Amino acid sequence: MSTIENSIVIVPDTGALIDGRITQKLVNLEAKHPHVLVHNSVVAELEYQANSGKEIGFSGLTELRQLTSLAAQGTITLEFVGERPTASEIEGAKFGEIDSKIRQLAFEHKGQLITTDKVQSEVASAQGINVLYLQPVITKLEFSLTKYFTPNTMSLHLKEGITPRAKQGKPGEFKLVEIRDSPVTRKELEKIAQECVEFARRSPNSFIEIDQSGLTVIQAAEYRVTCTRPPLSDTFELTAVRPIVKLGLHDYKLSKKLFEALTNRAEGVLVAGPPGSGKSTLATALADYHAACDKIVKTVESPRDLQVGDDITQYAIGTDPSIINDVLLLVRPDYTVYDEVRKTVDFITFTDLRLAGIGMVGVVHASKAIDAVQRFIGKVELGMIPQIIDTIVFVSKGSISKVYTLKFAVKTPSGMTERDLARPVIEVRDFETNALEYEIYTFGEETVVYPVTARDTFKTKQGPRPHWKR
Repeated sequence: MSTIENSIVIVPDTGALIDGRITQKLVNLEAKHPHVLVHNSVVAELEYQANSGKEIGFSGLTELRQLTSLAAQGTITLEFVGERPTASEIEGAKFGEIDSKIRQLAFEHKGQLITTDKVQSEVASAQGINVLYLQPVITKLEFSLTKYFTPNTMSLHLKEGITPRAKQGKPGEFKLVEIRDSPVTRKELEKIAQECVEFARRSPNSFIEIDQSGLTVIQAAEYRVTCTRPPLSDTFELTAVRPIVKLGLHDYKLSKKLFEALTNRAEGVLVAGPPGSGKSTLATALADYHAACDKIVKTVESPRDLQVGDDITQYAIGTDPSIINDVLLLVRPDYTVYDEVRKTVDFITFTDLRLAGIGMVGVVHASKAIDAVQRFIGKVELGMIPQIIDTIVFVSKGSISKVYTLKFAVKTPSGMTERDLARPVIEVRDFETNALEYEIYTFGEETVVYPVTARDTFKTKQGPRPHWKR
C-alpha cells in the first residue's frame, strides 16, 4: 500500500457509496486533495448486491465509477485496500462483519469514516474513530421520470428498447399513449433507478419497500416505482404509478343507507374492482373518514402506497405476516385497511383480525362483485364467511357500481324442490333493494355459487313449478 502523507484520509462504507453524496463532498475538498481508501469488502458487497439484481448495488457501483473518474482527473487519490471478504462474510454483512473491517481501516490510517448507518456511526465513535454521519436529508423530488407525468397520467411504463408509454385519463377510463418517439435506453433506466434509490434513502417520506433478486420496489413520495431486471424479467423495465385523484367519502354521493352502513355498522368490508378502477382511492377515503371521527385507524400494505393522513400508521406486511396480527392486537385499532388481499396468507390474516373484533376494510381485485366472495371460498370455512364479510362494495370507473350484503340462512336452495335438501346457505343480496341475487352452499363435495333468477324467486314464493328441478 502507498504511503499517505499530509493528506485528508477518507474511508467510505457501503451505505455512503449507495447514498450518492460522497462525490460532492470530495469535490469540495479538492484543494486538500483527499486520499480515499475503499476497502475491497465494500466493492465485494456492492458486487454481490448488483449480481443479486438489487438496485442499491448498481447505485453504489455508479458512485464508485464517479470516484474513479475524479481520481483520473487528479481531484482525489483513490486506493482499494484490504482483503476481499469470503462468501460467508458477505452473507453475514448484516451482522457487522464488513462494517468492522471498514472501521479498522479508518482507525489504522487515522482517517475519517463516512457512513449513513447510525449504528456504524455510534460504534465508530465509541472506538475513538473520526466519523461523519450523513443524516437523511429532505430533498425535492426531481428525478427524471417526473417529466413524463402530466396531471392526468396515472402510470408510466418504461422498457429497455421500447418507446415510453403512459396510462392517461381517469379511473376506469385510461388509454395507453406513447409519450416519446425514441425508445428508452438501458442507461436512461439505470439513471432513473439510481435517482429513485438515492431519493428513497434521503427522504423520510420515502423508502425502499422490496429489494431482492431482479426486483426493487420503491415508494418515492407519491410515486411507487417498480424496477425489474433479468432473470425476473427479460429486459430492464421500470414502472412508476401515482394516484391522480384523492376523494373524501362524501364525494362518492352515497345513499343515506349506505353511508350509515359504511361509517357505523359495516366492519367486514371488501372493496373490490379490476386494476385501476379506484379501489385504493375509496379505501383511503374510508380510512381518512374514520380517522377524522376520532377512531384509531391503521393500514396493512405491501407495498405501502396509500395516500392517507399522517395520523394513520401504515404497516408493511414484510416476510412474516403473523407479526401483523400481534402488532394490531397490541395497538388496538378501531379499523384496519388491508390493501391488496391476494395471497392465501393475506386471507388468513384478514380473517384472524376480523374474528378478533377489529373492523376490517379489505381491498381485493375482482372482475365482478360476486368474485370478491369467491376469493375467500376454499381459504376459510364456508360458514364463517358471513361473520368475516358483511358488505361488498364494487368499484368501477372510479365510482361505486354495486353493493352486496351477506346473510346466513338454513333453507332449501333456490331452484331445488325437495325440502329435505335444506342446508346452510349464504345469501348474497343487493344492499339497496335487499333482492336475493346469489346463493352459496355445498352440494356434495362441491361449493356452488348459484345465481338466483326471477323464476327461482317465483318458485320460492309460489311453490314448486312443474318441470323445474335442479
